[in-house]
Amino acid sequence: MPRGDGRLSHDLLPGEKGPQDACGVFGVWAPGEEVAKLTYFGLYALQHRGQESAGIAVSNGSQILVFKDMGLVSQVFDETSLGSLQGHIAVGHARYSTTGASVWENAQPTFRATAHGSIALGHNGNLVNTAELAEMVADLPKQNGRSTQVAATNDTDLVTALLAGQTDSGEADGTPLTIEEAAARVLPKVKGAFSLVFMNEHTLYAARDPQGIRPLVLGRLERGWVVASETAALDICGASFVREIEPGEFVAVDENGLRSFKFAEANPKGCVFEYVYLARPDTDIAGRNVYLSRVEMGRRLAKEAPAEADLVIATPESGTPAAIGYAEASGIPFGAGLVKNAYVGRTFIQPSQTIRQLGIRLKLNPLKEVIKGKRLVVVDDSIVRGNTQRALVRMLREAGAAEVHIRISSPPVKWPCFFGIDFATRAELIANGMTIEEIGTSLGADSLSYISIDGMIEATTIAKPNLCRACFDGEYPVELPDPELLGKQLLETELAAGPAATAAADAIRRP
Repeated sequence: MPRGDGRLSHDLLPGEKGPQDACGVFGVWAPGEEVAKLTYFGLYALQHRGQESAGIAVSNGSQILVFKDMGLVSQVFDETSLGSLQGHIAVGHARYSTTGASVWENAQPTFRATAHGSIALGHNGNLVNTAELAEMVADLPKQNGRSTQVAATNDTDLVTALLAGQTDSGEADGTPLTIEEAAARVLPKVKGAFSLVFMNEHTLYAARDPQGIRPLVLGRLERGWVVASETAALDICGASFVREIEPGEFVAVDENGLRSFKFAEANPKGCVFEYVYLARPDTDIAGRNVYLSRVEMGRRLAKEAPAEADLVIATPESGTPAAIGYAEASGIPFGAGLVKNAYVGRTFIQPSQTIRQLGIRLKLNPLKEVIKGKRLVVVDDSIVRGNTQRALVRMLREAGAAEVHIRISSPPVKWPCFFGIDFATRAELIANGMTIEEIGTSLGADSLSYISIDGMIEATTIAKPNLCRACFDGEYPVELPDPELLGKQLLETELAAGPAATAAADAIRRP
């Protein structure tokens, strides 16, 4: 699926699926501010993290309204819809599906009514004990005529249902639980990657898994607070960075200020692929700027895998920082060998057969005058299946390149991710079952080299034990269940397309 910000180089061919982001989350508590518009622009800054659907929930202190639909943030919202969302608390979400199909019923924020208010919740990440959580939801008692069962088929709705169920059930003596108390009971049972931003009518909440796999940051407005997936979203809405939400931390913001508690002991395992590709280059994670990390990966790649060449070019835009670093360290000039069409974003129009056969040219076209007769180093961030790189090499040779040397600023991807990146299955990953030399031959390149795993990690300046590297080395930071209890379609049922779900969609798609 193409990306709206144009950074994705892996999705250039129809049917070619690269590393897809999980989601972007944003939340704001700011009396007197236009919180729906702040959230809109926060999601706009996070559009690269999810492009299938978008939604915003807003509370005015007495009720929560939810507006969500399929499409990009700019396709879902306009002045009229944002104007209808009045309040002082908002939660927003931009989705790429990792559990559950890309359908309206799975769009977020999810919503649940309880005996003591409502909950709207957005989630970035992916859970590994989804089947166990589904059993827990099934065991919840029906409360005051409200069913506890889920119409959606994603792990997010399970967490929302459990939080609502706990607040409904309360203590054994009938004393109701607050959301904080419910979260203290539910969150330690949730396994996998989760950065949650949610709210009731009066309070904004955020929580991050004990490994801190996906980023989540806290920002300060003049008259409020913001939580977001990346610091770039703080910048766009004028919030100053305060700190990261810590792994295993729960945060609440209301009229009494900010408070937090630890629901689990921290065991930091931040996703290294955020530095390689997922996050915006202008974002900081764990105190390290993403752009600087990518440039340094390019420098280290040049030292580890030199090439005799005339020009270094990038696969726009994701390979550009590493290509700049490679050129700096190698002394080979950096140039623009490929022109990207900035307006080929997410489209609902399928290309004709003739255009489909052209594939990569929908997004990239070579500068023949620059490329002709040159020995090229082409820098990209990763290879998944290899179809795009194969087409790219062919296109560069047709444009007159004398040699094409591919350099990749991450190690070979050999393992699937279960924590929020929708990679191909292990059998589909080109690096499994083939040597690097064989992959290079398959791509039609004169040579192919990847950065070492240590070189990549050192470029981030983060200690190796504090990073999740599972897609490269198979060492998963959270124990995985049996394979049959994993997978995107685990919760898929006929209910998602049934009349009840359709009626619910009609009820809250347009506030």
